[in-house]
Amino acid sequence: MAAKQNKVIVTCAVTGSIHTPSMSPHLPVTASEIEEAAVGAAEAGASIVHLHARHPVDGRPSQDPDLFMKFLPAIRERSNVVINLTTGGAPNMLVEERLQPALKLKPEVASLNMGSMNFGLYPMLNRFKEFQHDWERPYLEGSDDRVFKNTFRDIKYILESCADNHTRFEIECYDIGHLYTAAHFMDRGIVKGPLLIQSVFGLLGGIGPHPEDVMQMKRTADRLFGSDYYWSVLGAGRNQMPIATMAAAMGGNVRVGLEDSLWEGPGQLSRSNAEQVKRIVMVLQALNLEVATPDETRQMLQLKGADQVGF
Repeated sequence: MAAKQNKVIVTCAVTGSIHTPSMSPHLPVTASEIEEAAVGAAEAGASIVHLHARHPVDGRPSQDPDLFMKFLPAIRERSNVVINLTTGGAPNMLVEERLQPALKLKPEVASLNMGSMNFGLYPMLNRFKEFQHDWERPYLEGSDDRVFKNTFRDIKYILESCADNHTRFEIECYDIGHLYTAAHFMDRGIVKGPLLIQSVFGLLGGIGPHPEDVMQMKRTADRLFGSDYYWSVLGAGRNQMPIATMAAAMGGNVRVGLEDSLWEGPGQLSRSNAEQVKRIVMVLQALNLEVATPDETRQMLQLKGADQVGF
């Protein structure tokens, strides 16, 4: 079974690349907005903040390390929260571009997708009809013919490129086969435990959000990784809170944030990342669970420490 724990790691994914600025006025876009959102999430109880960057003018996803540097030092100065940078970037980016922030800025944690997949964002066009920027509609429309490429070579390239940084990885698993890929790289010694396995549910192209899907992910991860991993979940869209609650009751860790869901309830946009963190913290407290502090999270995941990053 997953590593025994008395504390729950709460990750907040602050802005991401799935949603576009036109979908919500509350989605952080500029450096100052991302900074405030990350610090607010930490103050609300997040153990980790997971960060992407965006072009400040039109909100396009960007992996330019210079854009990350416009908010990372300020977040680190204002908060002790663990900072997790994306290597996913956006599905239309090459792996070399996606790697740059983690490679150059040396975070304590970085995300890493465990497989290529269809990444279907186009159903969002059923809900959102009007867009502010020229890139938004084509970005969503094109996802019906877009493969998010993460080959074995890509994964190895990212892992080995960041090895000297001593960055640990949030292992993103969108389907059962991705767990086996993680086990493959663990068997080869390219990634070492304790792993942070982030299971993703409800994104078109990956595993669904049914309770049976959640349990199957957990059972498979337990069998593959034994006590050498921490299991965390994220549910896309309206699945966010139900799946987080289910996983917490099963002994898992949780991820919330506007990257994964823009919604507070049916037809009601969430006003901030902090709002979602506060909500899941209340759920955890109702389950008699405690949230891990950033330093407890560092100890659990055997992180290198905030003084060893490159920002």
